[in-house]
Amino acid sequence: MEASLVRRAGYTFESVPAAGVHGVGLLSLPGNLTRLARGIAAARKVIRRFQPDALFFTGGFVGIPVVLAARGLPKAVYVPDIEPALALRLLGRMADVITVTTEASRSHYASDRRVVVTGYPTRPELKTAEKEKSRKYLNLDLDRPVVLVFGGSLGARSINQALWGCLANLLEKAQVVHITGELDWPQVRDVESGLAQNLAGNYHPYPYLHEEMALALAAADLVVSRAGAATLGEYPLLGLPAVLVPYPHAWRYQKVNAQHLVSHGAAVQLADEDLASKLLLTVLELLRDPDRLSEMATAAKEMATPDAAQTIAAEIESLTRLKGITRG
Repeated sequence: MEASLVRRAGYTFESVPAAGVHGVGLLSLPGNLTRLARGIAAARKVIRRFQPDALFFTGGFVGIPVVLAARGLPKAVYVPDIEPALALRLLGRMADVITVTTEASRSHYASDRRVVVTGYPTRPELKTAEKEKSRKYLNLDLDRPVVLVFGGSLGARSINQALWGCLANLLEKAQVVHITGELDWPQVRDVESGLAQNLAGNYHPYPYLHEEMALALAAADLVVSRAGAATLGEYPLLGLPAVLVPYPHAWRYQKVNAQHLVSHGAAVQLADEDLASKLLLTVLELLRDPDRLSEMATAAKEMATPDAAQTIAAEIESLTRLKGITRG
């Protein structure tokens, strides 16, 4: 999916073979090691052709062959989740600087590593999106509460199913912008056909949003989503209260992210297995309590780091100066 998103943004995309070697079975290990060796060779070709002044990594085992192929070049790592995955821990050992979203990430790296707390970098369009204009663009009522529900780039089946199970009741109280993901999109027609005519206009489903995602976030009064790393930056920037449902099959990363926002009063957390029974009640309780929503929004805004991208860029530029790299 990254390939299409990067190209859509107008950047060159280069693929590098990679595979994990930690925790894989003995049958898979030889093949994965072979892919790793091919990845190192491919990364060397890319580096020779592109001639970078520095390398910037932000997760995934695809970074391992690249960092091994880039001896002598300045390297910066950004850790989006509070708790780094194994690949980011390994990359951190070979990086000149490690930038992290929160102070809590610092403990995962050795004391001799340069760790800089920057916050989570957000898209520029999030800073300029306005609620009223966003609602008009998305054909939403300006005065009725808006709940945004989504599960990430591919969607989240458990969130989709839980929402559809209580959709009619929720639509009596709010408008719902629902980003289903491509996998569950075919079910939307049946869901819409089962809604009463007076409620159907309050349901606004999409398979996926690209640039318009900024508008959907700005239009919302409350969001229901997974707890990927972006929640640590985008929701605080917009002061957006959240109901977070950590993905249960991704180690601890999303749970730690969710707990961070909950501990600051910016979100509430639901377990994936409780969605069907608790989603409607949780959302309605929040919508009926505007004072609490306002407090959550304020708490979220206090966590915002609007200059995170510039701070990370400054660290990378500083690396090139320290290494004596200049462009003539």
